[in-house]
Amino acid sequence: MASAHLLLESLTASGRSCEKLSLPSLQSKMKCDPEGYTTELGLVHSQFNSSLELFEQQAALSFASISGVAADPAVAKDLGDRAMFLAHVAPFYPKQLAEFPGRLAEFLRSSARSLPSGLRCTVTQALILLVNRKMVDMRDTLALFMELQTLGDRALRKLAFSHVVHSIRKMNQKHKNEATNRSLQNVLFSLLQQEEETKAKQSFITLCELHRRKVWFDDRTANAICTACFHPASRIMIAALSFLLDYEKIEDDSDSDASSSDDEVSHQSPHVVINKEAVYKAHHKGTAASKKKKKAKLQRAMRSMKRQQRLSSENRSSNYYSPLNHLKDAQGFAEKLFSRLQTCNERFEVKMMMLKVVARTVGLHHLILLNFYPFLQKYVQPHQRDVTTLLAAAVQACHDMVPPDAVEPLFKQIVNQFVHDRSRPEAIAVGINVVREICLRMPLLMNEDLLQDLVLYKKSHEKAVSAAARSLISLFRELCPSMLVKKDRGRPSDPTARPKAYGEVSVASAVPGVELLQNSDDDEDDDSIGSDEDIGSEDSDDGGSIGIDISVSSGSDDENAMSDDEETHFDDNECDDESLEGDSVHEEDSSSAEDLDEVSSDEVDEDEDEHDDENAKADCDNDNEEVHDEANAVLETNSSEKKTGSGAKFSETRKRKFSDIDGQINAAETSLRALKKLAETKLSQPPSDSADGILSNEDFQRIKQLKAKKEAKAALTKHGLLGKNVETKSAFKVPSSDQLSFKRVDPAKLEAHVKQKLSKEERLALVKAGREDRIKYQARAAIKQKKTGGSSNKQKEHRKLMPKAAKRAKVQRSREDKKRKHGRSGKQFRGKKAWK
Repeated sequence: MASAHLLLESLTASGRSCEKLSLPSLQSKMKCDPEGYTTELGLVHSQFNSSLELFEQQAALSFASISGVAADPAVAKDLGDRAMFLAHVAPFYPKQLAEFPGRLAEFLRSSARSLPSGLRCTVTQALILLVNRKMVDMRDTLALFMELQTLGDRALRKLAFSHVVHSIRKMNQKHKNEATNRSLQNVLFSLLQQEEETKAKQSFITLCELHRRKVWFDDRTANAICTACFHPASRIMIAALSFLLDYEKIEDDSDSDASSSDDEVSHQSPHVVINKEAVYKAHHKGTAASKKKKKAKLQRAMRSMKRQQRLSSENRSSNYYSPLNHLKDAQGFAEKLFSRLQTCNERFEVKMMMLKVVARTVGLHHLILLNFYPFLQKYVQPHQRDVTTLLAAAVQACHDMVPPDAVEPLFKQIVNQFVHDRSRPEAIAVGINVVREICLRMPLLMNEDLLQDLVLYKKSHEKAVSAAARSLISLFRELCPSMLVKKDRGRPSDPTARPKAYGEVSVASAVPGVELLQNSDDDEDDDSIGSDEDIGSEDSDDGGSIGIDISVSSGSDDENAMSDDEETHFDDNECDDESLEGDSVHEEDSSSAEDLDEVSSDEVDEDEDEHDDENAKADCDNDNEEVHDEANAVLETNSSEKKTGSGAKFSETRKRKFSDIDGQINAAETSLRALKKLAETKLSQPPSDSADGILSNEDFQRIKQLKAKKEAKAALTKHGLLGKNVETKSAFKVPSSDQLSFKRVDPAKLEAHVKQKLSKEERLALVKAGREDRIKYQARAAIKQKKTGGSSNKQKEHRKLMPKAAKRAKVQRSREDKKRKHGRSGKQFRGKKAWK
């Protein structure tokens, strides 16, 4: 009331009307006419200073909040109103209110704890308004706002935290000032390193929020967050561990504007290529039920292809990010955190979090921490609490740079503790899944005997166990098929594949996917010389395997060519002596070559896998012209040698020897290997259009299209949408070491998830849920009667006016039909009793 009287007296003294003005109305008038209200500004400013001095004296004397000046809420409200009033008009009076922002900040810094909650929030809002108007530098008030968050006032803490985050975010929205950001980061980093838990906690929360919103997305912030794992306060350590472990989940839920551009790139609809023939069959061929099944298969194939292409695009764009990925001293961080894990007395959940962070760091940076694996070995028990999480951490810590001897005891204990006949099916499934994941990263740990024992679980009656064993088989079909039994190898893409030795690194010598250009060029060449292939296919009984025919004829040595040709020729003489006399020498050579072809192809099929022959065929198709020339040359040499051969051997020998058959088989095998090597050297050469080693943008676009077609073909084959005779490589592709390091192992995927059998009530509920959109069942006649589209043609025919002669003829025909049926009914009964 006193301030209102003073304001009224000042207005009267200045010659204005005696109407009573409130502070908001005076504020609007002062913004419109700043120079005309200088006297009122000085009066309000002096009243604010006097009230401010009273509150500062109370804070200095340490008065209780119950007594003193602050006990009167009216006085506190007047001070807050004047502070907000001066903050609003401060930009219009920069000279008169030059000291006001500093005075307000100093008042909050010194007396914030003794002020009432309402006054404290009001003064803080006034200071935030001054910071937003650029009258106070953010670097001078950041420490104050961080301290205000530790006062225990929930509303004030929320207000100060949102102001700090939004101010720094707005400051970095258009361009980033590195000097200002570095000074602000130094303030927060110093608060984070303090032993006082409240200040360190608020600074850590602020850093995490700015890092999550990708405002401070640099290495300094990431290292500061990781360093919080070593804070003396366990609550801050747990918060840091949780942030590092849940960062991927936080990234998925992030709604920040800074990450929108990356999300748009990574979530574009992938380029899907589907065979037109498969689409046509799914929509136009077959019955309604078969078309429905084909459409469902097509949809599943499209979904799997989209998922694979999205994952491959994410891997190529390398959008993966984690604060652990930018550690300056990853080895020191892992060793320090592991030593704290060994000596800490925290509860089990905290130890598991520390364990997972150490394993994540080791796998991400390919570190060597040899003491970590014996430490894990103590906890590898089926009855251990959260054992799948622990096993996932063990898998994550394995990579190809770790010596296999260091991980072998842990690997053996996992097998011995989980995979045995007396173990539960769930434990066996978990054990085999963990073995598969470890072998995916370190295949040198597996030996042939152990693999055979684990593969035998594919015959288990438990679905989870058999599925885990089959997944192990599919992995080693790609890694090392020779370790599997022949019946388990299937058709691997590379039968001679071997895991890399320890320390071996594959160096890229060409652009990835450039071989697809060569294969596409070869396919075009094959189309142009398709007539030659058709001619060659007629000579073989198995369907035209040109590679096998030529390999047998060209693989015979000069020393054994004479005996081989003669003996095969003698066998032909036993079959038909008369035709032998009339045939020419060239026809004899061709018949012997065909006979040798049949024998050698049958023996090779017995000794080698069928897939090897098919691969040989595919590899040799690219060089048909050259190989035909070689075959003709070999046949000419054989015919010349046969002409010079003696006729005595021809008349004396009557039976083929088994040793000669073995020689023919060896010749076929050596020729197959020679042709495979020739095809590999041809494929390793750069394509003709890139002989200079430079690929154009069109070549890269073509490589991308060919990759998409290859993935589409593999997905369609996997879902059974292509023909059975179509040869495609395995859809499973072993990821690289870098991709495995970025991939986080999910403990839930190691567990056995077997679909339980539904009860009768649950099955009925599913059936009823599927019938919600259906109409009620009715007879077809009733449905026809209720239709509204008019009568059918049959009904119209009944209503037609027919001539009497036509009606009589119709009645006569019906009578004759009835008589005929009645006459046959008793005489020609063909039921069960008629045959007794």
